[in-house]
Amino acid sequence: MPPLPPVTQALMLINVAVFCLGFFLGPWFGQLFALWPIGGNFLPWQVVTYAFLHGDVAHLFFNMLGLWMFGAELERLWGTRRFIQFFAASVLAAAAAQLLLAALMGYGNPTVGASGGLFGLLLAFGLLFPERIIMPLFPPIPMKARTFVMVFGAIELALGFYSPGGGVAHFAHLGGMLGGWLMIRYWRGQAPFGRRR
Repeated sequence: MPPLPPVTQALMLINVAVFCLGFFLGPWFGQLFALWPIGGNFLPWQVVTYAFLHGDVAHLFFNMLGLWMFGAELERLWGTRRFIQFFAASVLAAAAAQLLLAALMGYGNPTVGASGGLFGLLLAFGLLFPERIIMPLFPPIPMKARTFVMVFGAIELALGFYSPGGGVAHFAHLGGMLGGWLMIRYWRGQAPFGRRR
C-alpha cells in the first residue's frame, strides 16, 4: 500500500485526536463545536468544526475508512491544494443543507461527522474512476464505482424522506455530494459557472 498523502493523513489524525479530546473534555465540547441549528446553540465556526467530531468509535472508524479509500487516491491525483478545496466545499455544502433542513423542519439536534465531506469524495471518485471495482463492506458485492455512487445516493435520498429524524443527517450527505459536484463543474468551467480562462 502506498503511503498516505499528507492532507488525508492529517485529516485522519485530527479526527482521531479530536474524538479523544471530546471523550476527555465531556459534553460541553460538542456544545461548542458540533453543528447546531441556527437560533439554537449555533456559532459560525461550527460549519467547519462539526466535520471533525464523531458520535462513537464506529462512526469515526467508518468515516476514516472511507477517507482512506477515496481521499488518498483523489489527493494523489489532484494535489494537496485542490484536494483541500474540494473537501472544504463538500463539508460546507453539507453544513448548509443540514442548516436549511433544520430550519424548515424545526430540528433541534446537533450534527457531527465527516460524512458530508466523505460523500463528496465518494461522488468525485465515481466521476473520475467510474469503471473501478469497489467491494463495499455492506453489502459485500463488487460493483463499479459509478454504480456504488448511484446506489448510495439513492439510499440516502430514500432514507432522508422516509426517516428524516432518525439520527442520521441523510440530506447533509446529499449536500456534500452536491458541493463536490459543483466544485468539479466549477473547475471544468461548466454550468452553472462561466467558462474558466
